[in-house]
Amino acid sequence: MTPGAFASPTRRAMIAGSATMLATGVVHGAGDPVIACRAGRFVGERRNGVAAFRGIRYGQARRFRAPTAAPVLAETVRATESGPACPQRGKRRPQAEDCLSLNIWTPAPGMRARLPVMVWIHGGGYAYGSANDPITDGRQLAAAGEVVVVTVNHRLNALGYLYLARLDAAFPDSGNAGQLDLVLALQWVRDNVAAFGGDPARVTLIGQSGGGAKIATLMAMPAARGLFRRAITMSGQQVTVSGPVHATRRARAYLARLGLKDTESRRLFDQPVEKLIEALDADDPIERGAIYMGSVLDDRWLTRHPFWPDAHPIGLDVDLMLGGTRDETRDFSDPASPEMRALTWEALPDRIAAELPVDLSPEAVVSAYRAHMPAASPADIFYAATTDGRSWRPQVIEAEVRARAGRPAYVYQVDFASPTNPSRGAFHGIDIGLVFGTLDAPDALTGTGPDTRALAWLMQRRFVAFARTGNPNLAGLSAWSSYDEQRRATMIFDIASRVENDPRRWQRALFAPVPYTQPGT
Repeated sequence: MTPGAFASPTRRAMIAGSATMLATGVVHGAGDPVIACRAGRFVGERRNGVAAFRGIRYGQARRFRAPTAAPVLAETVRATESGPACPQRGKRRPQAEDCLSLNIWTPAPGMRARLPVMVWIHGGGYAYGSANDPITDGRQLAAAGEVVVVTVNHRLNALGYLYLARLDAAFPDSGNAGQLDLVLALQWVRDNVAAFGGDPARVTLIGQSGGGAKIATLMAMPAARGLFRRAITMSGQQVTVSGPVHATRRARAYLARLGLKDTESRRLFDQPVEKLIEALDADDPIERGAIYMGSVLDDRWLTRHPFWPDAHPIGLDVDLMLGGTRDETRDFSDPASPEMRALTWEALPDRIAAELPVDLSPEAVVSAYRAHMPAASPADIFYAATTDGRSWRPQVIEAEVRARAGRPAYVYQVDFASPTNPSRGAFHGIDIGLVFGTLDAPDALTGTGPDTRALAWLMQRRFVAFARTGNPNLAGLSAWSSYDEQRRATMIFDIASRVENDPRRWQRALFAPVPYTQPGT
């Protein structure tokens, strides 16, 4: 047995106390779980009734090129350590360019189980993140929902999305390499997940923030068609992706930061990865801040936008649930910071204008919000307006174009405010710990009281029901209708959850007439 695939937790004995060898090569009993599948033979760990397999390699990364499938190893692989994250700024460790690995949690290994599969794609925009974060440990969700949970590491930032194709024909896949990693991971799931107890015909993608955006983009990629049946995007919509002209301007700015000419992109192969990550701090020629990297209309893997001018036809094959949180942008700057506490009415319009991806008079925005929120402070209005115009509006656009195409989408909004950090409210990401049941994770900020646990139980039940059938409704729970442009039914997840029709009606009326441009496009 050789170490070497990177791996995780536990598993529930299907035949208590017995040791039985199934035809799939699954060993039941007191020892470590063993799975034999097309990709090889893997030994995991069992804890609290769930078997976990961490760090299984699904592919090999080649700098700025499409990935290749991982070789099948003849020896048994001990899958008990998570694989490295993609190199990125920050302190997340370990990191490595060859980062294509996945983690699996299953309550019932073996071909007979045929459980729904939920594949988590992490957030962090297209620049940060990892499949290994404690808040997305899949053990509790797998046990509570009787599902197989998979989390995926893939390439990010310049390593996954630097578009070089217009500068050098030798890099046709560079702008969407990270997306191709995800396609390869889904092919691995299709070919192997049955041995872990999953049903390859019932794969649901679930992702938050950048993870949701990547899922929306996969819904527009012919290469991903048929690899997943359902999708749940959490505060992560992607109406449009980056165009090739803007993406090329960004590539030029990035090369210049490295001291390279437009004709010297092949010298990127010789650069240490640390230098490639450091260069991301160059100024973006399109947007404020560091250079944006994300999926590109490369006329190869992506030929049109996911949800503009309408819903991509291939994405209509996919059942969709999408939602967000009431106070998204309270996660992007500290409401308790001196800067936000000192924000004045005079400075507010310019502060809002810098954050909204719409060409709308910031003074008119402030006036509308002050009329509807007369007791609010400048900071309160800043967070409300930027959440509505930047984070919530693309969710509405995606739901609307789905409805016009005659395909249902189930829409939700999390109003549950953090009990441990009240100034953050229902911040961007508060739903992650609730869905995974990882309420004790350091960054969950949900608390662990009875109201939190009841909401987590409800959200897990709704999400798993959707993964099973494409419909989040269950007997004994309030009816949740799909979204249409008349009622605009929205599930409000809170201490007292309920369905509301057309919440944020006046905000929708305020922003709807103005053309929307996805940040980073």
